[in-house]
Amino acid sequence: MRISHENPSVGGVARVSGATLTRAAPPSVVRVDHLVKRYGATTAVADLSFSVRPGEIFGLLGPNGAGKTSTIEIIEGIRTPDSGTVEVFGLDIQRQRRAIQGRVGVQLQSTTLFPELTVQETLGLFGSFYPHARPVRELLREVALEEKAHAFPQDLSGGQRQRLALALALVNEPELVILDEPTTGLDPQSRRALWDIIQQLRQRGVAIILTTHFMDEAQILCDRIAIVDHGQIIAEDTPAGLIALLGASAAIAFQVVVPTGATAPDLAMVRQLPGVEDARAGLDQLILYTRQTEPTLIALLHLAEHAGVTLEHLQLHTPTLEDVFIKLTGRQLRS
Repeated sequence: MRISHENPSVGGVARVSGATLTRAAPPSVVRVDHLVKRYGATTAVADLSFSVRPGEIFGLLGPNGAGKTSTIEIIEGIRTPDSGTVEVFGLDIQRQRRAIQGRVGVQLQSTTLFPELTVQETLGLFGSFYPHARPVRELLREVALEEKAHAFPQDLSGGQRQRLALALALVNEPELVILDEPTTGLDPQSRRALWDIIQQLRQRGVAIILTTHFMDEAQILCDRIAIVDHGQIIAEDTPAGLIALLGASAAIAFQVVVPTGATAPDLAMVRQLPGVEDARAGLDQLILYTRQTEPTLIALLHLAEHAGVTLEHLQLHTPTLEDVFIKLTGRQLRS
């Protein structure tokens, strides 16, 4: 008997002697259903639903005030929802919080550390809070802090402090890790070092919820992304799936210099150019999204010549997750 599988790791289909059997998808590590959280007259989270699978990096992206932090705090069990349910490992976060929290690791945007304790002593202290903690030496090796074992937190660089904070989140060998903007304020080299550690966690089957203000970080690390705005998920897919929403193969960015007496083309005019799917105005430039790069460029140059304006700093690039984010929310992630 021959059995073939299609994408068995995420459910897929099994075919047995001409019959088709649907494979059950693995249970979700996190399941959020119709979550609502209000603060007075303000609704921070409005009927939000999503799930996170084992061994998956799930990104929550959204501008400030979108409801990400409230959602994460409810998943962590430190805030109570007004309605809706959150299950972690199949357990209700409100009724079985203690059983859940021992299996979850959290790295916050900033971590307060004891200045009197060395790196090694800090990890040992946090490990003592759990019945089964990972060996300190193993944690130091995983986050590349072996040489800093006897250093104090205030003597560490920014990247080293963030790696220590991540080690603290891993001290109980969690099955779910929540990373809230883990690389904010880090230099590119330190960011890359943290990315490597996060990807290694995924390879071990750890589920990860990631919030970030860096679109390249989300695009590289995340398996799926939910874009949140005004407390609701407005789009959810893989990074490639979200980028495909633009329906464009290229983005053309440029500045328009308008001499005296000339009139700059408006968005309505450039949207009519051949191949253009969409156009938007940035702070100091226009961006066209096109599915036909060459015809669009030629028509754009002809339009500029006819209007008597000059195009400067013209750039052509492949559409990115940030382009999608701006299209969906009307603003940049860090604005």
